[in-house]
Amino acid sequence: MSVTEVMQASPLLVACTCGVMVQVVKGVAFWLKEKDLNFRRFVQTGGMPSSHSAAVCALSTAVGNVQGYGSLVFQVTAFFSFIVMFDAAGLRRAAGRQATILNRLVHEHMKKAREEKLLELLGHTPFEVFVGAAIGILYALAWY
Repeated sequence: MSVTEVMQASPLLVACTCGVMVQVVKGVAFWLKEKDLNFRRFVQTGGMPSSHSAAVCALSTAVGNVQGYGSLVFQVTAFFSFIVMFDAAGLRRAAGRQATILNRLVHEHMKKAREEKLLELLGHTPFEVFVGAAIGILYALAWY
């Protein structure tokens, strides 16, 4: 199998490159906006758009392109993509909100030395998930 054939037939490659691309864009956008090169933003969760949503939607779309949109594999990847996106906008977002409140309480009521803050940017708004999903779908369609 040639390199071109592998690249065209690999939904995993499509998903990974899409997720990395979105994460790099988020890191660069933070750098340009804040004028501060924070390497953590290149790997942290949360923010616009959702790289998790982009990657799983790219995976599902790529699987649909390779195996067919009626295939069992597409149905499984689509189902797990919905779970990932629901989790990003639901559970992880709620955990981020709780971290914000806990950080504020610790700061206001504890006189100890500087405590390590909990990570607040964990999840996504539904719009961030939607934009990530759209990017993933368009990326995979453009790939093929």
